[in-house]
Amino acid sequence: MEELGKRRHDRKNDLSLVEYIILDDKGDYASRGMGRTRNLSEAGLLLETHRSLQIGQDILITLGLKNEMIQARGRVVHTEKPTSDERHCSGIKFVVIGENDRRVLRKIIEAMRNSVERTSP
Repeated sequence: MEELGKRRHDRKNDLSLVEYIILDDKGDYASRGMGRTRNLSEAGLLLETHRSLQIGQDILITLGLKNEMIQARGRVVHTEKPTSDERHCSGIKFVVIGENDRRVLRKIIEAMRNSVERTSP
């Protein structure tokens, strides 16, 4: 259920709704959209959208997790080829996240980790 490897933070598979705002080169609003997470860690997330995002783009993220909302500013660090149903996946690294939002994120990831451990054989 989790992806391990050379990453500093464990990634937990997760499907949560995300509202995102794409910022232009000056940091101003360019466009917005909805997507969902594919996985999540303290450092970022894999975002699935119906549009292509560009490496280096900055985006503002509002992420709904359980009964909590988290806001962060992220940067697109990698993209994947679109799937057969035209879904695009982009790796987003958190570049600015408030301490309270980070605390909530850690708590939710820990709950996901504990849930996986309880359901594993």
